[in-house]
Amino acid sequence: MKKKIFLFLLSAQISWAQKIDFAETVRFAEYQMSIMVKEAAGKSAGKKVSPRTLDKNGELELVAPGDWTSGFYPGVLWQLYHFTGDQKWKEEAEKATEKLEKEQFNGGTHDMGFKMYCSYGKGWEYTGNESYKQILVQSAKTLITRFNPVVGCIRSWDHNRDKWDYPVIIDNMMNLELLFAATRFTGDSTYYKIAVTHANTTLKNHFRPDGSTYHVIGYDPVTGEVKQRHTHQGYQNESTWARGQAWALYGFTMCYRETGDPAYLKKAVETANWFRKQARWPKDNVPYWDFNAPGKDQPRDASAAAIIASALYELDKYAPKKAKYAAFANDILKSLNGSYRVPKGEAHGFLLLHSTGHLPHNSEIDVPIIYADYYFLEALGRKKEWGK
Repeated sequence: MKKKIFLFLLSAQISWAQKIDFAETVRFAEYQMSIMVKEAAGKSAGKKVSPRTLDKNGELELVAPGDWTSGFYPGVLWQLYHFTGDQKWKEEAEKATEKLEKEQFNGGTHDMGFKMYCSYGKGWEYTGNESYKQILVQSAKTLITRFNPVVGCIRSWDHNRDKWDYPVIIDNMMNLELLFAATRFTGDSTYYKIAVTHANTTLKNHFRPDGSTYHVIGYDPVTGEVKQRHTHQGYQNESTWARGQAWALYGFTMCYRETGDPAYLKKAVETANWFRKQARWPKDNVPYWDFNAPGKDQPRDASAAAIIASALYELDKYAPKKAKYAAFANDILKSLNGSYRVPKGEAHGFLLLHSTGHLPHNSEIDVPIIYADYYFLEALGRKKEWGK
């Protein structure tokens, strides 16, 4: 294992600074996704509809519509359609998206943004399909049923009730984009107000004095009091889980875009700067799965890197230019494209290697994961669109 990681890191140090060729990278993504579309069609039976990762045997693993990652695969296909204008990607994206339609009524999860906005939201953005807009509004209506005004947050999980009465995870910031969109679509400010309240409560309670984030805040649902500050997917309660910190950066950058509230921009800037101050920020700009996990052989998380890069490109639009967030994002994207990319034709069509899903549960360690590919393409598109 140590030899494998050493050789991987050596390769990364050699090639991470390669330039990004947008057209070539899109062609690569098309080639890979053509493989995945074919394999997914052969495996889509019963409840399994969306590719997520590779299983322990290295085979393509699909998940049901209710899985929090189910929207990323159609989101990848929508982005390929956006990049190329090729109708075949539109058709595949439509098929993959519409398999999630019933999720608009699934009130048993907070992950409506991940599932519905990354699929139907992308579809609406690139086609203007009115039926997609109505599904997004219903998805937002479903999501706000999980809001507790005393706590000031949307409840995250319903599981592990022995640990938390009312858990809220930093990831939940990502689902607020759906609520902002619902207010734009309907003119009803209810969704906007709930999103802002959730963001403000997160701003107050989820951050440590040094700017790092807790993964899980446990609230008392009756009083709104903070009862626990924990982690679930990180190394320990006081460590900084890389993907959680990435969600915070992306979430508060998005909230600033939607509201113009300078407090959100300030927090996004602080979070971006936190990354650059870390002694354990790797030379190839792809973080370890947790910044405090001990030892030099810890797995990387390409998904966290992709999320960070995408957020940094947007943050660069709002922050002072001297901060050079786009340059930081370019370094991350070059590394992902140069050293973390799947060899062409391999890994059943995924784009990136070396992501980490849930290490404490020994799940999805050093594997391709679909949301890494989604945010990788989003970062690539933002770089191209905004001339970064």
